[in-house]
Amino acid sequence: MSTALIVGLLVGGCTGNGQTDQAASSGAGVSNAMPEAPAAGVDTAQGAAEGKDTPAQAPDLSVDQRSIIYRGSLSVRVQDVNAAASQTSGIVQTAGGYVGGDNRSSGGSGADTATMELRVPAAKFTAFVDQLAKQLSGTEEQRQISTEDVTEQTVDLDARITVQQARVDSGRRLLAQAKSLNDLVMLEKEVATRESDLASLQAKKRHLADLTALSTITVTLLGPQAAVLKADDGPAGFLGGLAGGWKALVSSLAVVLTVLGAVLPWVLAIGVPALLVWWLIRRARPGKPALVPAGPPATVQKADGPDQG
Repeated sequence: MSTALIVGLLVGGCTGNGQTDQAASSGAGVSNAMPEAPAAGVDTAQGAAEGKDTPAQAPDLSVDQRSIIYRGSLSVRVQDVNAAASQTSGIVQTAGGYVGGDNRSSGGSGADTATMELRVPAAKFTAFVDQLAKQLSGTEEQRQISTEDVTEQTVDLDARITVQQARVDSGRRLLAQAKSLNDLVMLEKEVATRESDLASLQAKKRHLADLTALSTITVTLLGPQAAVLKADDGPAGFLGGLAGGWKALVSSLAVVLTVLGAVLPWVLAIGVPALLVWWLIRRARPGKPALVPAGPPATVQKADGPDQG
C-alpha cells in the first residue's frame, strides 16, 4: 500500500508537470476573466488527474476580454502646487481610486514641484486623464499614455494554477492514505512543495490582476518657475555607446583634475622644501675618497752577482 502511494504520487507529479507545460504552451483550457473559465479549468484538471484526454477550449481573446495594463503620465504647470495636489487627491478619490505616492519639493519663488502616483480603475483610465487635465487650473505641458497586453500571461497563469491545484489535491488525498511514518514524511514534503508552487503562481496572478484592474498615472505638478526635467534617452547602438564612453571619459578626467588640483598645493608647500633640504644635506656631506683599483703585484728583480753555484 505504501509503495503504491509513493508511485502514484510520483506519477501524478510527472503528469501534472506535463499538463502544465502543455497548458502553458497552448494557452488553452482557461478563459481570461470569464464566468465559465473555472468550470472549464476544473474539467481539464480532472481529466489530467484521471489520465483522460480532454478537448482543448480556446480562450475568449476578444478586445473587451483582453487583459491590458494602462500607464500614463501627465505634466501640468500650475500657480499653486499644494492646492493643485489637494485638488488632484479629491479627483482621484471621486473616481474610485487612490493616491499611491506623493512626493513634493519646495524650490522657492514659484519653483515648487509635486509628483503624485495615482491608481484608478482601468475602465475609467482615459476619461480620468481627460478630466484631470481639464479640472486642474493650469497648463498641460506633457501627456504620455502606454499600454501593455498581458492576456497571454494571464491565460498561462490560469492554466498552470488549475493544474497545480489538481496536483495539490491529489497529493493531499494520498497523504490521507499514508500508513507508515516514512511515507507520511515523504508525502508531507511533496505536498508542501506543491502548495508552495501553487502559492507562487497565485501571487503572480494577483499581481497581474492588480495591474490590470487599477491603472497607474504619474502626475507632475510644476510651479510657474519650476524647470521641466526631461529624460535624455540619446541615440542607441554604436553612436549611443560612443556617446556614453565619451561622457565617461570626460567625467573621469574631471575627477582626476579635481584630485590633482586638491593635491598640488600640498605638493608645492611640502614637497618642494623637503626636496631642497634633501639636496642641501647631500651636498654638505664630505666626499668619499676615491678608490684606487688594485693592480698586479710588483715583480722583484734580483741584482746581478757572481754565480755562487
